[in-house]
Amino acid sequence: MKNHTSTKDVLGHPRGLLYLFFAELWERFSFYGMRALLVLYMTKHLLFTDEMSFGIYAAYMSLVYVTPMIGGMLADKVLGFRKAIVLGGVLMALGHFFLTFEQPMFFYGSLSLIIIGNGFFKPNISSFVGKLYKEGDTRRDAGFTIFYMGINIGGAVAPLLCAWLAELYGWHYGFVLAGIGMLLGLLVFKKGLNNNVFDEHGAVPNLAVYNQKRFGIKMGSLITVCALLFVPVFALIVRYHQFEHYLVWIVSLFLVLYIINVLRNVTVSERQKLLVAVYFTVLYTVFSAIFEQAGSSLTLFADRNVNLIGINAAQTNSINSSFIILFAIPFSMLWMYLNKINKNPNSVIKFGIGVALLGLGFVVFAMSAYQVDEFAKTPMLYLIIGYLVLTMGELFLSPIGLSKITELSPTKYVAFIMGVWFSANFYGHFFAGKIANLTTVSEGDLGMFSNGLLGEITTFITGMSSEVILSKEPIFHQLYSYVSVYSGFGFFTFLIGVLVMIFSKKIKRMMQNVH
Repeated sequence: MKNHTSTKDVLGHPRGLLYLFFAELWERFSFYGMRALLVLYMTKHLLFTDEMSFGIYAAYMSLVYVTPMIGGMLADKVLGFRKAIVLGGVLMALGHFFLTFEQPMFFYGSLSLIIIGNGFFKPNISSFVGKLYKEGDTRRDAGFTIFYMGINIGGAVAPLLCAWLAELYGWHYGFVLAGIGMLLGLLVFKKGLNNNVFDEHGAVPNLAVYNQKRFGIKMGSLITVCALLFVPVFALIVRYHQFEHYLVWIVSLFLVLYIINVLRNVTVSERQKLLVAVYFTVLYTVFSAIFEQAGSSLTLFADRNVNLIGINAAQTNSINSSFIILFAIPFSMLWMYLNKINKNPNSVIKFGIGVALLGLGFVVFAMSAYQVDEFAKTPMLYLIIGYLVLTMGELFLSPIGLSKITELSPTKYVAFIMGVWFSANFYGHFFAGKIANLTTVSEGDLGMFSNGLLGEITTFITGMSSEVILSKEPIFHQLYSYVSVYSGFGFFTFLIGVLVMIFSKKIKRMMQNVH
């Protein structure tokens, strides 16, 4: 297949990719800047317990990734990508700025605005990238990897700057900088629209539907009104996060019924490919549940049990994104080179490798216990190496997943299926919160990973036994709670990745012409 290069291309890719790259970069700057501060802000400033902070964080982060399903559907049917992205960006900017008001109503309301805004922004800008490439364009994986690098430039720089401002001048200055980042993302996207770099892509799909009136209001405007009306609803869900499991069941029922309906209305060929998209989403859910310890328990682990040099705990959130910046272009070039010589591994193998490397990364975190000092602190080198390994896993899975979802989805359902893909983060963050809670310490109890087979795995990987740890000071109990959870989940995640590779051939056949 020849590359579809045109005079409108920049560096071998559609010109619109450049604008979407920078728009997403600044949006992710705002998102990751705030995320890096959130758990530490709750535990150190608002004085919430670890358990409450993990609960709020998990509810917030999971809801951030369930609203894209709704935002994707509304874009498909009413708004189009362009209007959905602008609406989402405005709501997210408001959310970041309102965090500067230190009152419970503003705290939970701000998180809710970001949740709803992300639902309109996230799935549609990713789907927009897919629309820039024609079907069968061999540049697609490379384009998504470049786009993914933009995400992580924002993710790398934001924790460093926002955490620096928060530590030097106060938490709220960090949140303001995150809000400014979101506004910059909107300005870049609007400039792309003004320069007409997207051609006809992303416009309102049906003006008659958009202008149709309900309750005396145009459908396009009614969506904005409803989005604002749902702000207190999501704020209450975050506040009373202990009941979030009911929402998980509701979302699951909705997803199953809607996907069944889609399966009934597509061809046999489309059905098989769509089932693979669902399979990839399940794998991504497993990946996300483990990976997303980064913003919660791993941040507290770094704060309490790692000898940090040159950075604070919030700034460790930039390590993963920094590695992606270093390796995204080499990985993009690697896929293009392997494709030329017909040695590019298929997407199922890439997913298996990604999951396996994620498990190995957490095993490395756990192995840091071998060199613990008398203050229950471990060397920072293990934290960096662990992040390096799991970042490699992320590059094998996340950008490839974004690319494959756009190819595996039936054309008229692509934004919704992209929303389904992001629902993996909803489930992942929900379960990530449960995993993070396993790292909390109860007096005299080291948790489920200290006994039986799990205890033996912990001892083998960390060199720590529960009997020895119980005879030490409480600070060692906290360290053990972290490394035991990381060793157990890391070990079993690695095994899942191996099994995915072993049983890859049948899944590949279902993908048909999609590599």
